Amino acid sequence: MPLIIIINIIKIYRTIILPVVLYGCETCSLTLREERRLRVFQNRVLRRLFGPKRDEVTGEWRKLNNEELRDLYSLPIIVRVVKSRRMRWAGHVVCMGEGRGVHRVLVGKPEVKRPLGRPRRKWEDDIKMALRELGGVETGWSSLRIGTDGGHL
Repeated sequence: MPLIIIINIIKIYRTIILPVVLYGCETCSLTLREERRLRVFQNRVLRRLFGPKRDEVTGEWRKLNNEELRDLYSLPIIVRVVKSRRMRWAGHVVCMGEGRGVHRVLVGKPEVKRPLGRPRRKWEDDIKMALRELGGVETGWSSLRIGTDGGHL
């Protein structure tokens, strides 16, 4: 496949499909099942965009496997994009004052009785897990203020 076609396919994916899928991903928490479904979706869309490949030996058309897709589309996996956007939003929330509505909604504890069963995964839990993965940080994410030019994470 010519390089100009590959570049155009990647531009279409990045400008039309990714913004729709990633809209509002900063504030939601993903379960492992949802992360897997996002990866499957990404591979399915890229397979559709790049199309089949002709096998050199047999001459038959076949689907691209995951490694070939990664070679053609060298940008990060969609789940990593979601996590990086979530971390960037966490930096903004840390800089906001506690009186701001966004800070109260994302960090605050509701005053109502919680339902029975296992507690649902929260946005704050995802931030803590991502911080542990990055650098083994065990403190609360809201106490982090790195840098002097605004205190972003």
